[in-house]
Amino acid sequence: MTIIQEFKKFAMRGNVVDMAVGIIIGGAFGKIISSLVSDVIMPPLGVVLSGVNFSKLSLTLKQATETNPAVTLNYGAFLDTVLNFVIVAFAIFMMIKFMNSLKKKEAEAPSLPPEPTKEELLLTDIRDILKKK
Repeated sequence: MTIIQEFKKFAMRGNVVDMAVGIIIGGAFGKIISSLVSDVIMPPLGVVLSGVNFSKLSLTLKQATETNPAVTLNYGAFLDTVLNFVIVAFAIFMMIKFMNSLKKKEAEAPSLPPEPTKEELLLTDIRDILKKK
């Protein structure tokens, strides 16, 4: 088997395709959450905290000079990123919890016995005929 055939077999397996779809959707979901945090959650939080813009919070380590820019520790951007992570993690947790509850309900639901096959029906008929004799 050549490398190309082996790669094609690997790439066309269902798990790989599912994983690729998950990564693409996860990337888009991450952008949505980043926007939610930066554009929806942080501005009102900043207003509540006396107009603080979290993304601009920083600590100046070295003042700017004519030739060099200031050296800053941008902890506000870090807080934004941490909040993004917490929201994404919570959303994924809730989604998995919901999916598990659906699986649990499905497992608890009584299942009907499978319908007998043609062979089983034929054997039942033969048994009934033999009982009559």
